[in-house]
Amino acid sequence: MRTAPRDWTGLVFIATSVDGYIAQPDGGLDWLTDPPAESRHAAAHAGEDAPPDYDAFTEGVSHLVMGRATYEKVLTFGFWPYEHFRTVVISTTLTPGRDERITVVASVDDACALLDEEHATQVYVDGGQVVTEFLGRGLIDELVISRAPVILGDGLPLFHRMPAETRLIHLGTSTTDSGMTTTRYRLAAR
Repeated sequence: MRTAPRDWTGLVFIATSVDGYIAQPDGGLDWLTDPPAESRHAAAHAGEDAPPDYDAFTEGVSHLVMGRATYEKVLTFGFWPYEHFRTVVISTTLTPGRDERITVVASVDDACALLDEEHATQVYVDGGQVVTEFLGRGLIDELVISRAPVILGDGLPLFHRMPAETRLIHLGTSTTDSGMTTTRYRLAAR
């Protein structure tokens, strides 16, 4: 099982509901992509050391690693949002080479070997199961988590069962006019 050390930085940028779900049970994201118009949120506040927005976050990303379910959800968007980085999908069921925009690998170990081989610098890790496995192996350095002002009650969780407690250091928080609260964390030394 692959763990640190490595030459690349593992990063997470993801949105959740207040109760920690990244999607509805059926994978739906309408709670995030089409929120109701609400004008009674507190005014936006950048805060000290505010987390980066998506464009700033992805500016230095060389590679993206995601799982099959996340990849299949992205395919429903009608456009490919990841043109600027090498996309690696962890799957044992996808056929390698079928989609030229991605590289299919069978495991986290295979993904790490590819990242090392390609001299990855900043790696964006996406999808609940993949984020959890990378965290459990000590392969995540920072997390930017945005919480939407909604409680879903059920769905696909961001974090799955972890092998150990994981301590985080708060680096900054900001809010938007739409009620999103975004917090940036660095992993504490183990």
